[in-house]
Amino acid sequence: MSTMGDGTRAVRAGLPEPEQFEPTLPGPVFAAHFHLSGDPVGPYTYGRETNPTWSHLERAIGELEAPGEDVGTTVFASGMAAITAVLLSQVRSGDAVVLPDDGYQALPLVREQLAAYGVEVRTAPTGGDAQLALLTGAKLLWIESPSNPGLDVCDIRRLVEAAHTAGALVAVDNTLATPIGQRPLELGADFSVASDTKGMTGHGDILLGHVTCRDPRLTADVRRWRKVVGAIPGPMEAWLAHRSLSTLQLRIDRQCTTALALAEVLAERTEVTGLRYPGLTTDPSYAVATRQMRRFGSVVSFELADRDTAERFLTALRLVDDATSFGGVRSTAERRGRWGGDAVAEGFIRFSVGAEDPEDLLADVEQALDAAVR
Repeated sequence: MSTMGDGTRAVRAGLPEPEQFEPTLPGPVFAAHFHLSGDPVGPYTYGRETNPTWSHLERAIGELEAPGEDVGTTVFASGMAAITAVLLSQVRSGDAVVLPDDGYQALPLVREQLAAYGVEVRTAPTGGDAQLALLTGAKLLWIESPSNPGLDVCDIRRLVEAAHTAGALVAVDNTLATPIGQRPLELGADFSVASDTKGMTGHGDILLGHVTCRDPRLTADVRRWRKVVGAIPGPMEAWLAHRSLSTLQLRIDRQCTTALALAEVLAERTEVTGLRYPGLTTDPSYAVATRQMRRFGSVVSFELADRDTAERFLTALRLVDDATSFGGVRSTAERRGRWGGDAVAEGFIRFSVGAEDPEDLLADVEQALDAAVR
């Protein structure tokens, strides 16, 4: 699998060896317990610890995260379950962690919880590698690149090297890029983490997350945390996720191509400001992004004049759902400020490009902008 292209790998990842008269992807295994005589030394003992459907999916994700390498992947009931598993399995009272202050909206809640446990939390922006200044004495560095929703990019390899020198572990939230666009383990990270609710599964119908590690000890820590808190995915969700991976490269390639085209169109509109897309040559992060990303993601962010203009734009869209997630085959957009948790302007739009025909989607955006500013 290490020498195969992304599309071939996505289609074949995690499948069991062919067996006569059996399906290529076995159906979901619904089991709270398994037949178990004698010592519990087999692979499947109890449904909170292991499940064959998880195993296929975890192997598939591992093959995408680090082709040809022996890595460990652990799947979770949601992206937040994966995030907290890394943080809370690694840090203790008195430790220090470094988080981005412009990352996913729920990170401030995580910060509050860590502080309540006696963990020192330091924060800095993603852009400009600002987290470098906070690494001394830290136990773990958390990177989100590109950041959500602002789409800033940091030099992951540079931050990883500095963090390891300082004795810190590094986790990278790779949700926006997916392994098709960026492989954090190749850049030196200890943990690659994602909300698979988004681009990995791509249909807006599953909540899921994962953590992938090279170090078996870190994998064991994460899996122990899953067992303790019971943040396990259902077998049906895991099976649907594995099925969805077969189109991952097709979806991501289409979405990234259209996202760049959308960014180029928006760059020509005078009513649009604050445009960000890492693949746009004029983007402040373009130089760094091109060094570490293979594809630049499906999300474009920009600002309109104010809240009312943004709301008129969203209302006028015909092919785009006003919804809060991203990475799906159906385009979504939202006025991000409605949640109140992100440091964004009232007219800030996070736009997730789907798999619609580019010409149709771009025409819809242009007519909606025309309607919004009249």
